[in-house]
Amino acid sequence: MIYPKIPLAQSIIEICSAKGITTIIISPGSRNAPLTIGFVNNPAFQCYSIADERCAAFFALGMAQQTKQPVALVCTSGSALLNYYPAFAEAFYSQIPMIVISADRPQSKIDIGDGQTIRQENVFENHSLYNANLHEDVSSENDLEINEAINTAITQKGPVHINAPFEEPLYETVSELSVNINNVASANTTQTISIEDVSEYATIWNNSTKKMILVGVNEPNAINEKIIEAFAKDESVVVLTETTSNLHHDTFINNIDTIITPFTNEDFENFRPEILVTFGGMVVSKRIKAFLRKYKPKHHWHIDSWRAYDTFGALTKHFEIDPNVFFETFLPLTNEIKSNYFQQLNAVKLLRKLKNDIYLDKIPFSDFKVFEKVMQSLPVNSQLQISNSSAIRYAQLIDIDPSIEVYCNRGTSGIDGSTSTAIGAAVANEKPTVFITGDVGFLYDSNALWNNYIPKNFKIILINNGGGGIFRILPGHEESPVFNTFFETSHCLTAEHLAKMYGFEYTIASDEVSLAPSLTALYAQNEKPSILEIFTPTLENDSILLQYFKELV
Repeated sequence: MIYPKIPLAQSIIEICSAKGITTIIISPGSRNAPLTIGFVNNPAFQCYSIADERCAAFFALGMAQQTKQPVALVCTSGSALLNYYPAFAEAFYSQIPMIVISADRPQSKIDIGDGQTIRQENVFENHSLYNANLHEDVSSENDLEINEAINTAITQKGPVHINAPFEEPLYETVSELSVNINNVASANTTQTISIEDVSEYATIWNNSTKKMILVGVNEPNAINEKIIEAFAKDESVVVLTETTSNLHHDTFINNIDTIITPFTNEDFENFRPEILVTFGGMVVSKRIKAFLRKYKPKHHWHIDSWRAYDTFGALTKHFEIDPNVFFETFLPLTNEIKSNYFQQLNAVKLLRKLKNDIYLDKIPFSDFKVFEKVMQSLPVNSQLQISNSSAIRYAQLIDIDPSIEVYCNRGTSGIDGSTSTAIGAAVANEKPTVFITGDVGFLYDSNALWNNYIPKNFKIILINNGGGGIFRILPGHEESPVFNTFFETSHCLTAEHLAKMYGFEYTIASDEVSLAPSLTALYAQNEKPSILEIFTPTLENDSILLQYFKELV
């Protein structure tokens, strides 16, 4: 086998192999040549070459999102490393394991005017779970640092940074290893919680008639069915989910904004929970956050193995444990209590459903109409990736088949790498993947298509309304050159030439008549990746959406 001659590179590669880190995303460069040589010549690793570092990092994020295992990124020195930061921050807030391995100049070359030298050590410090700043010399300390970084990514589910300085020559190889690595096993703990730990909280629960369970971003099939059924049967419990919650039951509220936007102050007061229980990641709905910040619960318990954000300024307890483990101990201690909390909200849900259907039947072709038709058309048992901004917010208003797994980069909620993430996820998951995106997010991440690994059955549904339509529904919108240029990002661009350049099948739809057959054709074509671009009217979309909330009463 071929190995890099530089011992430090050998150590990094061998420790990755020992720990089962097998997926390596490499961006071409020179300083990282020792790592590239070692990884690509070792059959234990599956290596991918992604030229644009920002796209590479989001591609890795999508793969790790699906496999739940750390993916390693390898880049050259200098500004290349900084392009990983958006995905690195997303991995931190979404708790996705990622290992960034950056090649560096020796410290003697930093800040003396050499090209492609920046201060790489601790560059991700604010969002990194561990920073391993290695030394050129072979040492047990290097091995310990590499072990600690990788173990942290595995056990704490987040991003880490390994910075490795290499001196020239960089391309020399050997046929035998010159290092004996030290592989330190990660701690393997079993999560438990005792009856004593939760008994006082069960007492509070048993004396409360209004309990709200709010679920943020959540993995598909993450919550046991018995727990779901227990929530559904309790008339004092209301469960609020989102498209990204991947949690389904007929009794759950899955269109939060549709339910609460028309509420009066009296309605909000009646809806105020005594206990709020949250689990999962970030919540999309700004309205539910505004409600709970103003009408605070007496108790807010968050259940997560690692972190608890005080999103509503009311957090009273963080249970540092997996939700299933918590509820399996907690629920047997709870009793039924007479309450009309669920019944009242369910009546509102039925009314809103009726009004929703009436409104959608009468609106013209628009973003809202497109989302209704697209969400209903998605193939069963598929994976849906959604970009941020308008796309994920419209998706909250439309019911989705429970068999469809839904993902979105809600950690930082940025538009910058949604396409790259979706492609990485499609590569790592055998399910057919559909990616719904807006025009600005798509154009922003168009280098994502510069990728040799895109599955033939990967579909992009691009909704092009000529700019950042979400800004039209925010306070302060006015039709002016300043707004159109600096807020909405108005443009007349399409995906047609990008599709041709990157070998995508390309079709368009611009009205309701052409949309249905276009969607049917999109799902039927699996010979190469496809883009369906849907053109909607720029000026009408905001008024149609805003009028929707007025007609729900």
